[in-house]
Amino acid sequence: MGYVIGALCGLVWGAAAALLNSRISKRCIAKNSTPALMGANLARVGVDIAALGAVFLLRKVLPFPYEAMLIATAIAMSLVTIVCAYRMSATVKSEEKEESQE
Repeated sequence: MGYVIGALCGLVWGAAAALLNSRISKRCIAKNSTPALMGANLARVGVDIAALGAVFLLRKVLPFPYEAMLIATAIAMSLVTIVCAYRMSATVKSEEKEESQE
């Protein structure tokens, strides 16, 4: 049961990190500049390292096996990032389509 609770906590933690990365990406796209892109990539890597590092550094404090949480965090970060990227690309495509029709 401890592994299941750890995995669920990891899924929530990873999803939160991926949503933060998505917000960073949206702001970068809005600025539309190379320095903003570089800064956003650096910030996203920092968020990823912080999310996974927090789980690892808190392994002695967590009341469940940290391995399950660490793996679930990585999985959630990957899957939610893919979903967010798909949604952002669909939004951009629809905006471009509306602009071309005008």
